[in-house]
Amino acid sequence: MSKKRELLLERSERLFETNGFHAVGIKQLIKEADVSLMTLYNHFASKEQLILAILQRREIRYMQLLKQSFLDENVDALAILETHLSWIKKNGANGCMFLRAKEEFSAGVSENEEIATFATQHKQRLVTLFNEQGFAKREALRLVLILEGATAMAEVFDLDDVVEETQLSVKALFSS
Repeated sequence: MSKKRELLLERSERLFETNGFHAVGIKQLIKEADVSLMTLYNHFASKEQLILAILQRREIRYMQLLKQSFLDENVDALAILETHLSWIKKNGANGCMFLRAKEEFSAGVSENEEIATFATQHKQRLVTLFNEQGFAKREALRLVLILEGATAMAEVFDLDDVVEETQLSVKALFSS
């Protein structure tokens, strides 16, 4: 991957994560990445293609992190939650970028079916991933709900409180 493409992806992801997708314009993207407009369009046909590339890349990073936690033979819901919370701590408590994308591109003037579908499928892929790791389908969905709740509440409440309460919730819901 070219250095400028990587820079565009990194800087744009940060801008979108902090401000949302529609609030960030092309001029801001190229200024932040310190690239020309031509460079942006040499790598991405449109702002929407840049957004889709960011979501795809982010999903790969997140799934790899989760899969690393599965290497431990004692992986359970609490270990998965800890991995997710470490993601939030590392990447900031700005909500779920996939749900934001689904919200911003699902309907209306800026509808983009490819982005909205990818964001929806991301959540479905999480359920499938947990299901493949031995969680029953309902347990996998329950775990995704808790992870999403932690992500959303980390935007509003003190992260330490969110960590403590989600850990208690997972222990209560997944202890046998």
